[in-house]
Amino acid sequence: MKKNENRNQSLSRRRFFKQAAVAGAALALPSGLNRVWGGNTPAASKSTGNQTPAARGAVITARRVLGSGSAAMEVSALGFGVMGMTYNRSQHPGKRECIALLHEAVERGVTLFDTAIIYGPWSNERLAGEALSTFGDRICVTTKFGHEVVDGRATGRQDSRPATIRRYCEESLRRLRIDAIPLFYQHRFDPQVPVEEVAGTLGDLIREGKVLRWGLCEVGAETIRKAHAVQPLTAVQSEYHLMHRAVEENGVLDTCGELGIGFVPYSPMNRGFLGGCINEYTVFDEHNDNRPTLPRFQPEAIRANLRIVNVLQEFGRTRGMTSAQVALGWLLHQAPWIVPIPGTTKLSHLEENMRTLDFSLPAADWQALEAAVAAIPVVGDRYNAEQQRQVGF
Repeated sequence: MKKNENRNQSLSRRRFFKQAAVAGAALALPSGLNRVWGGNTPAASKSTGNQTPAARGAVITARRVLGSGSAAMEVSALGFGVMGMTYNRSQHPGKRECIALLHEAVERGVTLFDTAIIYGPWSNERLAGEALSTFGDRICVTTKFGHEVVDGRATGRQDSRPATIRRYCEESLRRLRIDAIPLFYQHRFDPQVPVEEVAGTLGDLIREGKVLRWGLCEVGAETIRKAHAVQPLTAVQSEYHLMHRAVEENGVLDTCGELGIGFVPYSPMNRGFLGGCINEYTVFDEHNDNRPTLPRFQPEAIRANLRIVNVLQEFGRTRGMTSAQVALGWLLHQAPWIVPIPGTTKLSHLEENMRTLDFSLPAADWQALEAAVAAIPVVGDRYNAEQQRQVGF
């Protein structure tokens, strides 16, 4: 009898803690968070199954505008980089799991998704097309041309001749399963083709309705001005995060602000490093990861640069933020026309990234973080010599 009483008490305690956990989770869901960037609000949205996305987790309602005038494009305050789902980020889930996560991102309010011809090549665009084409005008899938692809392989050369741009445009439209590309970037500057000629070709494609807007990647301020004068740019995409701030120093950000051009930081967490899950013992897939080729991802550099991650973790610890949220929050604070595009293959990381919008910090806090990070020298270049040659500044 005593044994049964103890068992019943144990079950009662178990039920109590289970009910308390469910109740606590419900109470923990934020309500009406409209802070510095608009926040995550569990507003009414399209349901999936028996739950709305808000009931499952964070929903982005905050919007930002890339570009201005006829080149303007309103998107979610955080986008989604599709690349790592299939390309250059080691092992990844199967197609079914990736599509499910992309659908989850849409249902949670993400409207900007980024891919490129070279990711694969082609396979990443195909994934984006299969997963996202059914959402129509509800979202924008951006892609990029420029890297030469011959017989399904990247040659390492650039080709932005008008005829090539047109061919790549038609092929991307088919793979993405759309009628017009919302934003078509030149992926890398082609030294053989003046940027004014590239801009003219994109202007023709825009007038023909095959492309709606265009942008540039990894170029300098002078190139941006030349291109924008021929055909207004919607966005410039470059690497930008607390460990790489060149665009603040070379005039790119100032030029974008002056001309009303949006800015899209790729690798906003330094290829996952600022998220705190990478150390000197991390093993990357040498067949599907470019990080082992980068000086900054050599074991000795990782070991030294972890001091920067520690600063982000310490900063976030007293504010309830993860280091990933600190990295993204800092970027969002820099300007209202900046839209980072973190990528992931994990629902938990999607939730973590989106929850960044729940935090509102004073400018003095961000300045203190910058000062703490700046005091630590970054070890290792971001690119090897071959890849750096492809950057247009």
